Amino acid sequence: QVVICKADEEESRYWHKEMIGIAENLLVQLGIPYRLLQCCTADLGAKNADMIDVECWMPGRGELNADGIPYGDWGETHSASRLYDYQCRRLNMRYRDTDGNTIFAHSLNNTVLASPRILIPLLEMHQQQDGSVSIPECLQPYMNGLTVLEPTHASSV
Repeated sequence: QVVICKADEEESRYWHKEMIGIAENLLVQLGIPYRLLQCCTADLGAKNADMIDVECWMPGRGELNADGIPYGDWGETHSASRLYDYQCRRLNMRYRDTDGNTIFAHSLNNTVLASPRILIPLLEMHQQQDGSVSIPECLQPYMNGLTVLEPTHASSV
């Protein structure tokens, strides 16, 4: 997602919350546990005014227990940034305010659904004991009637 808005901190913060809310709603629909991580200023690049990472629970990550099974861990799947006028200055994206002054707009961006990153928690959270993967209800209309992805076994040549 990309939002270009007027150069106003309140409006920029509003859109940041909206963007994060869209990502959160998607994760709830997909049945994936997540958490928000407020990035500290020391981790922000010069372009960022604020950044919140969304991390999803990935059962196949983390330290291994005595049986060699991972305990699970969080992994970043999304990132939402407020950039103020950094990108707009570089792109020369300006507008005129009510007084006719030329002002650089603010920009924000958010990773709503990065397919390689979200596939890990999506598959792991919905994998069944037999290796099949239950398809979340919100995705079923796009799966040509499938509700479960069955495991395939490659035959040896």
